[in-house]
Parts: sequence; structure tokens; C-alpha cells
Amino acid sequence: MATLNTNDGPDDSHQRRAGVSDATVQALGKLSEALEVVEHARGYLYGFHRLSGKADLALGEAVDLLREAGAESLAANLEQRIVGRNVINGRWTFQIVEDYDDGYYSAFKEAESMVRQQLVDGKRHLFEAEMKEERRSHGLAHHQARPTEQKDR
Repeated sequence: MATLNTNDGPDDSHQRRAGVSDATVQALGKLSEALEVVEHARGYLYGFHRLSGKADLALGEAVDLLREAGAESLAANLEQRIVGRNVINGRWTFQIVEDYDDGYYSAFKEAESMVRQQLVDGKRHLFEAEMKEERRSHGLAHHQARPTEQKDR
């Protein structure tokens, strides 16, 4: 007689409760996908922030080197026109990031969380957990439903 493995499936936090429809799980999966895209966009925005700052610092070094090379007027021109310049009207990139985080990003995250809370008690990734159950090879190594305890290697 085979032993039933009670861990051969998603944990409770990744299982839908009775009465939650396939359409609801599919809609939540699409909402999760949309949030992932917003997170990805946010990463690009932070990348833009870092690269813009790095460019400004490198420009400052170039200005110093131009001065050392005797090109004072060119150095002064770059320093006055570009070093420390706003990248968008009135804003450095940190202000753009803050506006995004405090506005669209936080509103999106809050809305996604509210929908999950109302429909499935806040559970995350139900769609993905069910997809995993459909796609994994049950009973085979590296296809477990849940993490197992790591042994010392």
C-alpha cells in the first residue's frame, strides 16, 4: 500500500478555498502578471536613476580633467550647462523615482493587494501554484511541490 504524502501539493497559502472559481484564479493571475510588469518598469526607472547619476558624476570628473588640461572655458561651459542639471523640468531622477513610488506604484500595489484580500483572503500566486501542479512531474526529484529541508553538502 502506497503512503500518502501530505506534502505533495501546494501549502495552504497557495491553495484556493472552496467556492473560488477558475475565472477568479485566472483574473488574479493576470493581475499578478500586471504587477510584475510594473515591478519590472520600476526596476528600469531605478536603473535610469542610477545611470543618470553616474553620468553626472563622470561629467564632473571630465570637467575637472578639462580644467587640468587648460580648457577652462569648455570646462566652465559644461559645468554651468549640464553638471547638476534637472533631467526633467524641476526634477532630478530621485524625485522622479519618489513620485512614481508614492503615486502610481504604491496605488497599483495597494489595489492588487485589496483585490486579493477581498477575493482569496490575500493569498498570492494561486494561478502560478496551480500551474506548477499541472506542469511538474509528481514523485520525481526536482519536481517537489514544496521546498524540502537542505542537507549539508
